[in-house]
Amino acid sequence: MAIEKKIDCVILGLLSHEDLTGYEIKKRMDTSLKYFWGASYGSIYPALGDLVERGLANKRDGTENKRNKIIYSITEAGRNYLKEWLQNPVEKDELRYETLLKLFFGSEGGAVQAMAHINAFQEKIERELPYLTSAANTLRNYIDTDDAHKYYLLTVEFGIKTYRAYLEWCEEAKAILGEENK
Repeated sequence: MAIEKKIDCVILGLLSHEDLTGYEIKKRMDTSLKYFWGASYGSIYPALGDLVERGLANKRDGTENKRNKIIYSITEAGRNYLKEWLQNPVEKDELRYETLLKLFFGSEGGAVQAMAHINAFQEKIERELPYLTSAANTLRNYIDTDDAHKYYLLTVEFGIKTYRAYLEWCEEAKAILGEENK
């Protein structure tokens, strides 16, 4: 397989479930995928154009509420491309958190500033964890209605466990910084 852009595979994965507009793709990334993947409109629309040009997706005009929109769908070639990508080994898993980057250099800003970053991170996780828990409960209720639900559930459960570990880390980090101020 040629060197693929991950955004292509993300878009094809979303289109494998349903036809979507560029706006709807961005919305899915900002909700369902936001815990482990993201993209901007500036990367989504060029990727969509490229996928259509390569024959991996089709586009058609659609109208809703008197607004014209372009709706994208996956082609059979796109499905094959996605399946081939899914069979390849994972190239790189990475964790990138600006909070951790700022903490790594935290001695320059001091414990008070570091504590503020930890508190903000903790508040964000506490706000998002109920969404993941709710999604897991919903997926468990509908796991037999669509084979995709069990795969969605796997990612949501990973998120729940990770977020719980983040909250535990926040408490430990605050205790360490609290000792520094004694």
